[in-house]
Amino acid sequence: MDQELEYQELNGTVETVIYKNEENGYTVLKLRSDSGEAVTVVGCFPFAAPGESMIASGEWMTHSVHGRQFKAEYAQRFLPSSAPAIYQFLAGGSVKGVGPATASLIVDRFGDKTLDTILNNWKELATVKGISAAKAQQISRSFRQQAGLRMLMEFVCSFGLRPILALRAYKYYGDDALQNLRENPYLLCSSLIGGTFREADEMALGLGMGGNSKNRIAAAVLFELVHNTGNGHCFIPREKLAAVTAELIGVEPEEADACIGELIEDNQLRYEEIAGVRACYLPALYEAETNAAETFARMSRRKFRENINTEKLLQKLEVQQGITYAPDQRQTLEQAASGQLMVLTGGPGTGKTTCIRAILAMYDSLGLKTLLCAPTGRAAKRMTEVTGREAATVHRLLGAKFDEEGDRVVFTKNESDRLDCDAVILDECSMVDILLMDALLRALPPDARLVLVGDADQLPSVGPGNVFSALIRSQVVATGRLTLIHRQAEGSRIVRNAHMIKNGEYPNFAENAGDFFRLKRLQGASAVETITELCAVRLPNKMKIPPEEIQVLSPTRKGETGTLNLNRKLQEALNPPAPGKREKPFGDVVFREGDRVMQIRNNYDILWKNANNTEAGMGIYNGDMGILRTVDTDNETLTVDFDGRIVCYGFDALNELEHAWAVTVHKAQGSEYRAVILALSGTSQLLMTRSVLYTAVTRAKELLILVGDDTLAMRMIDNYRQARRYTALRVRLRSLCGL
Repeated sequence: MDQELEYQELNGTVETVIYKNEENGYTVLKLRSDSGEAVTVVGCFPFAAPGESMIASGEWMTHSVHGRQFKAEYAQRFLPSSAPAIYQFLAGGSVKGVGPATASLIVDRFGDKTLDTILNNWKELATVKGISAAKAQQISRSFRQQAGLRMLMEFVCSFGLRPILALRAYKYYGDDALQNLRENPYLLCSSLIGGTFREADEMALGLGMGGNSKNRIAAAVLFELVHNTGNGHCFIPREKLAAVTAELIGVEPEEADACIGELIEDNQLRYEEIAGVRACYLPALYEAETNAAETFARMSRRKFRENINTEKLLQKLEVQQGITYAPDQRQTLEQAASGQLMVLTGGPGTGKTTCIRAILAMYDSLGLKTLLCAPTGRAAKRMTEVTGREAATVHRLLGAKFDEEGDRVVFTKNESDRLDCDAVILDECSMVDILLMDALLRALPPDARLVLVGDADQLPSVGPGNVFSALIRSQVVATGRLTLIHRQAEGSRIVRNAHMIKNGEYPNFAENAGDFFRLKRLQGASAVETITELCAVRLPNKMKIPPEEIQVLSPTRKGETGTLNLNRKLQEALNPPAPGKREKPFGDVVFREGDRVMQIRNNYDILWKNANNTEAGMGIYNGDMGILRTVDTDNETLTVDFDGRIVCYGFDALNELEHAWAVTVHKAQGSEYRAVILALSGTSQLLMTRSVLYTAVTRAKELLILVGDDTLAMRMIDNYRQARRYTALRVRLRSLCGL
């Protein structure tokens, strides 16, 4: 509330609307203030139109191109009341079906009563020459929608909440939205509207609702379940769910537990006692986990033995590829030939890529149509490079998109329209959560083979579940374990040290040789200075590694050696301001032409084209990296080149991008880089783990430089603690297989 007291007010009448985004209401308009000054105002004003007046609350800012502007956080808006202003309002096209000529006829007839007539008496409107009854109803309906949304916006903004919440609420509930929110403000934090529990709670308490109302407790329960999917959990034990809910909102655990029971009865939660745990699931996660378990169990029992002479097939492949398979590789290939489902796991240098190529060639020789995929764009690109065959992201393979309401992700490939294939090979499977895996299984033809490849010692998926590990630990799925480091990788200290880290052993960090180096820097500022110099000067000049082939990693976003600060310093060194180089300030950062950027959330509907405009597609995904090519301040857009896919972003969508000279280890998972610089200094113990260090080291192909305190690396190796994830996939799978 203290921040709100600093806001200034600006009163005036809208003269022109310069830009508007129909999806989120973001608008740039020219306001004639009460003092007579013409002011540019930016903010969320759905259906803004000339002639209306407003009282905007916000602050003044200076745009790098457009100069002084007023940034409105929220506004009270008033429809025009005089006949001339009403004509201006209608003639501007603010009401569907009304243009300048029709506006003139209506205003001439009804004067300053025009808007009241449109809203409340469409039959009277139909008496105007040229307006049929059907058109009068359409005009009235369009205007009523605007009026309803305006009232809803004012209601939502009166609590200091985001205007976008009003847009989403109206989109789902229509004219009933205002009444529904008054009765139950906690609808705001449903997945349909996407508000936070804090926002909904602020509205509810502001309306005088009790702290232990059933709606409040139910919303808190669901919030805790949704929130904990971000911690990797598929379910929460009932007693723990009651306890954390009670702590969140200050009620008794018994009250929370009673509410949990009601949610279960209403099918808003799914409940099952499994392995002695009283598990509470969100319905979608319950369906995903149980379906995945049933599908994996069925596939694990299916064998293909007819007409396959595996030994002869492998001998032929060895001749074709000019290699001799190691015993563990041979066993893996035999499993892939005979079984419908198999898992392949191994660390760096153990031959996973060789096995993928061999399995693909084997399936080709068997006449099987094989699709290749990976969780991220970079992992799919690497898969394409090592196999010579096109690989896609899992989302792209499944045809991911937002539904018609734009509220949730759906896949065009599913049980009703399955993938056209006989086999699928999925790389970097440790990154795949239970929801995405379930979607893939539903789209897989019943007889198709599935090979899941990954490194079980890397970090688990960001999303809920621990699918890859659960399959291996279940001991019911055929699993190929590659452990032998092959001759071509034996000389790599990156490979040898990675295996030492995985096994809990300390590498000799002081042995600066080969492809693994340690630069000891005990102060954060010194570490940042060294990292910047390595990227800008030392590696390009001395080792001929250009900056674009260097990736800085950090376990954390925050702190002196976190990615936020590192990106600021690296931008200064690698892409400083220059005459003719355009840029766009956005929050605390500046996006500049030439910046390395990353998409930080899945956007299934964004359009991309190639540079020649000969190919186009939909979708840019979390973790995709690109180069910012152009900033167009006149049209409020910028373009990013994602490995040949050119994407245009409006300035209102820049929260989907962040700088990417430095990224977290979690974001780098599934990618490989020619050179990796790992920044190590003190941060949360939750991030200083063996799996984080192992994942970081295995991202480097040719060079790894650890900058910081190597005693922290040793502590990470000792910290083998893995946060427990509540998931029952392994238990379900074993039970379905009779174990």
